Amino acid sequence: MTNETPGPSCRAGDTAARIGEVAYLPVTAVTQVGAFLRWGQPKDVLLPFGEQLFRPDPGKRVLVMLYEDDQGRPVASMRLEHFLSDDAWALQSGEAVTLVVAERTDLGMKVVVNHRYWGLIYADDISQPLRRGQTLPGFVKQRRDDGRVDISLLPPGSARLDVVGDRVLKALRESGGYLPLGDKSAAADIKARLGVSKSAYKQAIGRLYKRQLITLEPHAVRLVPGALD
Repeated sequence: MTNETPGPSCRAGDTAARIGEVAYLPVTAVTQVGAFLRWGQPKDVLLPFGEQLFRPDPGKRVLVMLYEDDQGRPVASMRLEHFLSDDAWALQSGEAVTLVVAERTDLGMKVVVNHRYWGLIYADDISQPLRRGQTLPGFVKQRRDDGRVDISLLPPGSARLDVVGDRVLKALRESGGYLPLGDKSAAADIKARLGVSKSAYKQAIGRLYKRQLITLEPHAVRLVPGALD
């Protein structure tokens, strides 16, 4: 291993990744010792051949864990399973967490939770477009008996309905006060338009109706004129 890199490549606007974190980093060069990744520091970090799952090409991005080797030098690894646990013993249901999107599965989206654990967002709970390497906030939906965690992008309890209600009001503003989604609308249409379940939508519009912000129709909701002035 060598301390030499292809040269300083820290660019304006780069967000510095840190040791102990999972990050989605661009490959700057491939040499005889491995690949080098830009991580927001003056010198690129080495991704040794032994820590690669495949040979990355310059210009592509790879999802890696950043750690220190036996000599205290920063190194990257694509072998996340060596650093992450399926048993999220320290997390509790409803807890706010930081997520890094890893990969799509048959059940939904696999994510890295707090840079320490694996988690899963089930397909029905994916309320916005997600891309590999994206970092975003989330919440522990539940911790199962085996220690694995299910993740939600929406907060628990009434705060969840507040988020959904805000999405409804935003959609109403953008569409001139009329949204063609009501109590009788198909769940798939609600999910496609707002990224939430029909149950959450119905509860949210019920709260907005009680606040006299909207009127309800079987297949639509309307913003009350002047309600948000």
